[in-house]
Amino acid sequence: MVPWNKIKFALIDMDGTLLDRYFDDYFWEEYVPEKYAELKRISYDKARKKLLAMYKKEEKTLNWTDVLYWSERLGLDIVAMKIKLRNQVRIHPGVEAFLHFLRDQKKELILVTNAHPRTVQIKMEQTLLLPYFHTVLTSSDIGLPKEEVGFWRDAENVLNYEKERSILIDDNENVLLAAHTYGIKHILHKSAASSRKVHERSEIFPSFKRFDDLISR
Repeated sequence: MVPWNKIKFALIDMDGTLLDRYFDDYFWEEYVPEKYAELKRISYDKARKKLLAMYKKEEKTLNWTDVLYWSERLGLDIVAMKIKLRNQVRIHPGVEAFLHFLRDQKKELILVTNAHPRTVQIKMEQTLLLPYFHTVLTSSDIGLPKEEVGFWRDAENVLNYEKERSILIDDNENVLLAAHTYGIKHILHKSAASSRKVHERSEIFPSFKRFDDLISR
């Protein structure tokens, strides 16, 4: 599926791609509404409905994944809450074998994520994946979410990757479209982002379910 001999740079997303997105779905859609309901002394259903609407308004913006923004807006310590549940963070099957393979192939691994740096720190400490990566770049480093073409332009200036010799692996089709528009040549969609949801393939880009399938034997 992947012409690894033509690729030098592997740009890889974190949540939903390397890590099971079930943790984030549970955290934001169930756990945070539960604590918000307790704080405001309202019903769980009312709190959940209100928060989901608030999240929706911030999609595709830097605020969407900014734990400090949500801490201030909701009156909750989101970072402390993530730390409390960090043992529920899970790596997708085959991830470590795949990262070993890329390292053995002398690829330059770059973690590229919309997640806030504090979130990246918590999850990388929990999963022990950070040593595989040469560099970590977050959307807050650039000042744009990955769904914006400008993110990939500025990221290339920061990272000095060559888009003709790069592959991007992400579970978000909007992110992949932005990167493709900018000119990143090799694009892969990670399906089954959450272990608890229906396996969905991309209608635009090649999809894979397990990282084992990407390893050349």
